Amino acid sequence: MSHLTKEDILQIVRETGIKFIRLQFTDILGMLKNVAIPVEQLEKALDGELMFDGSSIEGFVRIEESDMYLRPDPDTFVIFPWRPRDGGVARLICDIYTADGQPFIGDPRYVLKRALSEAAKMGFTMNVGPEAEFFLFHVDNEGKPTVITHDRAGYFDLTPLDLGEDARRDMVLALEQMGFEIEASHHEVAPGQHEIDFKYSDALDIADKVVTFKFVVRTIAQRHGLHASFMPKPIFGIAGSGMHLNISLMKNGENAFYDPNAPMQLSETALYFIGGLMKHARAITAITNPTVNSYKRLVSGYEAPVYIAWSVQNRSPLIRIPAKRGMSTRIELRSPDPSCNPYLAFAVCLHAGLDGIKNKIAPPPPCDRNIYEMTAAERQELGIGCLPEDLKEALDELEKDEVIKEALGPHVFSRFVEAKRIEWDRYRMQVHPWEIEEYLTRY
Repeated sequence: MSHLTKEDILQIVRETGIKFIRLQFTDILGMLKNVAIPVEQLEKALDGELMFDGSSIEGFVRIEESDMYLRPDPDTFVIFPWRPRDGGVARLICDIYTADGQPFIGDPRYVLKRALSEAAKMGFTMNVGPEAEFFLFHVDNEGKPTVITHDRAGYFDLTPLDLGEDARRDMVLALEQMGFEIEASHHEVAPGQHEIDFKYSDALDIADKVVTFKFVVRTIAQRHGLHASFMPKPIFGIAGSGMHLNISLMKNGENAFYDPNAPMQLSETALYFIGGLMKHARAITAITNPTVNSYKRLVSGYEAPVYIAWSVQNRSPLIRIPAKRGMSTRIELRSPDPSCNPYLAFAVCLHAGLDGIKNKIAPPPPCDRNIYEMTAAERQELGIGCLPEDLKEALDELEKDEVIKEALGPHVFSRFVEAKRIEWDRYRMQVHPWEIEEYLTRY
């Protein structure tokens, strides 16, 4: 991750002929927001002097306290490679500050920074490597997205079956020009489903990269006449899209999860972190799987994790330990999906793990059997619980978990739950096509 100063950015802008700057941030639900300014206003923006109306943003503030400041993070400066070089466009991701110069507690980026500060007090830094999946769909004659996939390919297939290969290649090229180190890109299990993996980094950098990644993928797809969707389960009967998180903690330049002399070469820190994640897994799910649709993915039979267990051998539990050790030792949390706000998702995962470390919450023994094939009685005997079955159940769990509520802070917690309760009520009151098909002629 490069470290840029105000002067560095002003010089780059002059040398490259940039004419417009997009100041970006996310609302509580993770939607990327944008304020565009001409380059003449850049120095003022870098000095943190640009204001905006926070009352217009989901979950921010009331209209009587709406004046807020955007403070760009210089390290997030990138030029959009798909825009013309003449009159080019660049962007900066911003932190949100109140009118009295304090960090805004409702800013998701601040929530993650606060969690990372808590980890730093214990000597830890958090690294994350996400695996975000997405679908590429056709659009209709009016340019509206459909759920018609652009191919019939499967896992790791090539052209001619993988018709999205050209679009995916251009996505990779654009991301690389924006500073991403791409490790792999391939077709996923379902028709029209893709994955592009980029190198792990510190949690704040990766959260910034996730929101950038989604924006770039959708932009490049549009230029190919396709619609990219990060909806967790857009089509019944095929695999949904997840965003597995590979998490590790570093301490004094070493991987805190690795102990060459311990069983499975996993340190006590790693085991306690797993224990914390498992203890708080049901509450975390409201944040890592935040939509009604998320729970259409979290069902048994489509490789999505449903059961709260861990293993070093199989992929049916919630948490898997990949085989590599040493500096590559990490845990893979398999439940999150790409509809989540990455700032909030990383923050709650970190707080849960730190709670495990602070209170020495040991996980149960690893489960190396295929949990999908177990009976309910076998799972109960082994003490294997389940993730929430729907958004309402997840929100109920979140409201009971003081550690995860503390991770979010009172502002984000209350506004998030309020928005999601409304979303659930809107869903449950709708009459859905399945009901018409199932009941209209029967009754």
